[in-house]
Amino acid sequence: MRNFFAGIGFLFRGIKAVARRPKLLLLGFIPAVISLALFVGAFIALFYNIDSLSELSTNWFAQDWNEDLRVAVRLAAGAAIIGVSGLLAIVSFTGITLLIGDPFYEAIAESVENELGGVPNEVEVSWHKSLRRSLGDSLRLVMVTLLISIPLFFLGLIPVVGQTVIPVVAAFIGGWFLTQELVGIPFQRRGLRLTDRRKLLRQNKAMSVGFGVAVFACFLIPLGAVLIMPAAVAGGALLTRQVFGLNTR
Repeated sequence: MRNFFAGIGFLFRGIKAVARRPKLLLLGFIPAVISLALFVGAFIALFYNIDSLSELSTNWFAQDWNEDLRVAVRLAAGAAIIGVSGLLAIVSFTGITLLIGDPFYEAIAESVENELGGVPNEVEVSWHKSLRRSLGDSLRLVMVTLLISIPLFFLGLIPVVGQTVIPVVAAFIGGWFLTQELVGIPFQRRGLRLTDRRKLLRQNKAMSVGFGVAVFACFLIPLGAVLIMPAAVAGGALLTRQVFGLNTR
């Protein structure tokens, strides 16, 4: 638990770090606003069609049930669809925002690390190569999240448990994948890829999940994703330094 709360602390330290860099902070908002506009449009379409999607996802097993049970299971399915979509949206939002704002977020991470002594044996990666790697890693993370979302959807149909326990489980899973996204830039500066991220973060799992869950919770607040994204990148840089045993203060 101490490591879990230490992970949460890295987000607050990220907020302090970007607060000292107002120009970078403002630049970091731009790609987040663009991504938010895209996802708001997608969720408007989802809510508009939620009744049809709930019916479609439950007809195969509940079509012959009585009216009250059919309505109850469709309501649960609607809540599960929204929950799973939210999990996928948060992970993919982070990946897309990092891709759109790669130069801005790289500048934030670099500024934070340089202030603390820099990166030993830093690996120079060209812009186009970095973008290609980031895109590939983000797609892999989204695909894994999608696969995990399938059982979460069915568990979300369970009365009470699906509306209480499963959202918490989803937050922890989403937090784990968010952390993998947010440390991408500092890991690339060290010449490391997604597989390396997973291996090293697993060795510091409580801290990594704590950081990701804190970011996940902020993303649930209206406009939280836009406001917290630069700080999350800075926090990811600090978490990376902690994982590698480097100075973080």
